[in-house]
Amino acid sequence: MLQRKQLSLTYLDLAPANCDNAPLMILLHGYGSNEKDLIELAPMLNRDMRYISVRAPHTLDVGMFGWFPLEFTSTGITVDYAAAEEARLEFIGFVKEIIAEYKPAGNKVFVMGFSQGSVMSYMTAFSEPELLHGVIACSGQLPEKAMPDETTKPALRKLPFLAMHGIYDDILPIAKGRAANEWLQQHVDDFTYREYPIAHQIADEGVELIHLWLEKRVPANPEKE
Repeated sequence: MLQRKQLSLTYLDLAPANCDNAPLMILLHGYGSNEKDLIELAPMLNRDMRYISVRAPHTLDVGMFGWFPLEFTSTGITVDYAAAEEARLEFIGFVKEIIAEYKPAGNKVFVMGFSQGSVMSYMTAFSEPELLHGVIACSGQLPEKAMPDETTKPALRKLPFLAMHGIYDDILPIAKGRAANEWLQQHVDDFTYREYPIAHQIADEGVELIHLWLEKRVPANPEKE
């Protein structure tokens, strides 16, 4: 059953039947969207997981939210880096709340983000990799001002990543995805990257890839053993 709940952030909770401590996926929507967006993909990903689809904290308009302010200019997107750091800290606090609340298998979670949600996923993984089982980054980019330091790189190397990007993306151009691919190939042992002939969106083939990727990496749930 899908329920709207509140901890430090508002979220939708979609739990599998008869499974109290299911492996858990936190979904992070893009700039200008909301928590109703990515949750629609949940039935096509992994039915044994619990899905937490989070509403970003900054209201932009009716039904539109963002993780941190952006400005769209003729030369590209301008980022408020101080606000992005605040968003990272706020979201990491929320992840810890979610782990304490639901006690997922292994006491870790997966995160999946789209666009600005992908940036949030990267920032979380780069600073607190021990909180996560894996990262799925769709149509995003590396956080230029929040790359990992030497203390987190060993744990980060062991963390699985899946990144995908549209070749015709007109919001975050394909060069952003390819830069992430180049960096992650060098710093992560379990890394998958795919490009699709689409714009700023998630391809149907990408959804199927996420499903297969999760099947191989979701930890066993003791309730089902």
